[in-house]
Amino acid sequence: MAYRSTDIVSRAQWGARETKESDHMGTPVKIVFIHHTAGQHSTTQEEGGRISRGIQNFHMDDRQWADIGYNFLVDEGGHVYEARGWDRVGAHTKGWNAMSVAFSVMGNFEETKPDVRALEAVQGMIQLGIDKGKISKDYKLYGHRDVGQTACPGENLYKIVRTWENYSEEKPKK
Repeated sequence: MAYRSTDIVSRAQWGARETKESDHMGTPVKIVFIHHTAGQHSTTQEEGGRISRGIQNFHMDDRQWADIGYNFLVDEGGHVYEARGWDRVGAHTKGWNAMSVAFSVMGNFEETKPDVRALEAVQGMIQLGIDKGKISKDYKLYGHRDVGQTACPGENLYKIVRTWENYSEEKPKK
């Protein structure tokens, strides 16, 4: 499914706090990371907004980050929530934030499989990023665990991501 910018739940719509600071990210990026939040699952925009606010509070208050770490959050109903967006450096993948975009699917996918609507939303957003010139056409796709000591994005989501066209077995280069 192709996504449009109007399909994205804006920061104002989900009740995001103001960011503390913002670093501009040069685009198009050549790397896309897939994460999971390892928390609650959501299928409705109301639940997704509540979970997004909780993640933002955790990132800003507990971790002392400037904002929510991801570029976009995706729930299992296929709703996409603007976090840092296309042009702001995230805090999602240590060492790779300034040169990549991260999509995080809400939920924990160690034990369960993600809903197809979430998978289609992520793929649609990647295509939107390409169409908008935010993601390079020859991007490389990775799971968070490909560059860090983590189980993220969960075994079941990771198995699926590894089948996607631009997934790279080759470690990314800075």
